[in-house]
Amino acid sequence: MSAEPQNGPSGDAAERALADLVRELDRCVGELEQARTRAEKLLEHRRSGGPWLEIVTTESRPLIVERISTVLSSLATAGHSWRREQAAALQAEQISINRIAALFGVTRQRISALLKEQDAASAPTGD
Repeated sequence: MSAEPQNGPSGDAAERALADLVRELDRCVGELEQARTRAEKLLEHRRSGGPWLEIVTTESRPLIVERISTVLSSLATAGHSWRREQAAALQAEQISINRIAALFGVTRQRISALLKEQDAASAPTGD
């Protein structure tokens, strides 16, 4: 039994979150390619006899480890948003929390927490 695609706010928010995730993945791939290129240069420098102190002190910023940390953080944020909106979109299609949890490979409590987050994020502010 397949549900019709959701055209309401949940479906739109999930689609936006997925598009944001795709953009973030593309950006991160670029960051990681730059980090890899820099790491290869450092490795080449080391293999040609360069001392570690020289290698470490001449590495330009952002450092390889800084790029990696930034990528991990941004992917975690984008991935979390996608998962939260995807769970809400599935719930809007009348999929049970237990089924969503099984699809995501997490507990039903985790899905409930995601859905509460999504509710709080989409609630109108009292301004």
